[in-house]
Amino acid sequence: MEDVLVTYEQPYDADYPQVCLDEKLVTLRADVVEPLPVQPGHPERIDYEYERIGTANLFVMVERLSGYRHVEVTTRRTAQDYARQLQWLADVRYPNAIKIRLVQDNLNTHRLANLYLVFPPEEARRLAERFEVHYTPTHGSWLNMAEIEIGIFERGCLQRRVPNLDTLRQRVAALEAERNMAHATIDWRFTTTDARAKLARLYPKLAEAAL
Repeated sequence: MEDVLVTYEQPYDADYPQVCLDEKLVTLRADVVEPLPVQPGHPERIDYEYERIGTANLFVMVERLSGYRHVEVTTRRTAQDYARQLQWLADVRYPNAIKIRLVQDNLNTHRLANLYLVFPPEEARRLAERFEVHYTPTHGSWLNMAEIEIGIFERGCLQRRVPNLDTLRQRVAALEAERNMAHATIDWRFTTTDARAKLARLYPKLAEAAL
């Protein structure tokens, strides 16, 4: 926990961008009955019945100090899909960064070793060396600021049924562009000092003699 919080306390540095990464499963649902459009005195009316089409995945990457985020829509969230997101961060988004400080949870697909599942050893090693990984603790995924961004996308473009991948990509791209144009940042205020005071129960109980 403190490792993540100390990372967040570092100032903005283009050579060491802080990026939070997380994923969001999206269920694709199509209307069975055509919704009734908005009319004077009546909101849009949607029937409760729907057809489940399948699922999709969002890779959400947020650099909160600069107000940049990117959401990649994929059909799955395998280790190979994850590896390709890291390649995009390293070579497309931050090609000149010295190290990308990556904050993520302990999901089993979130390993730099997964780069070797997609790329030749020399390339996988080159990409792995571009990252400085900081894992959130078990049951502490709330420390990942990508979850805040996921909540915004849930409210902004996922509350209505999403019938297919094309619609999902259109909605996500529109909200991403809007927030990036506004340089919407995340004001994180929970510090290491706060953690030691408010979450003291999580720390080992040291004997007085040891102090």
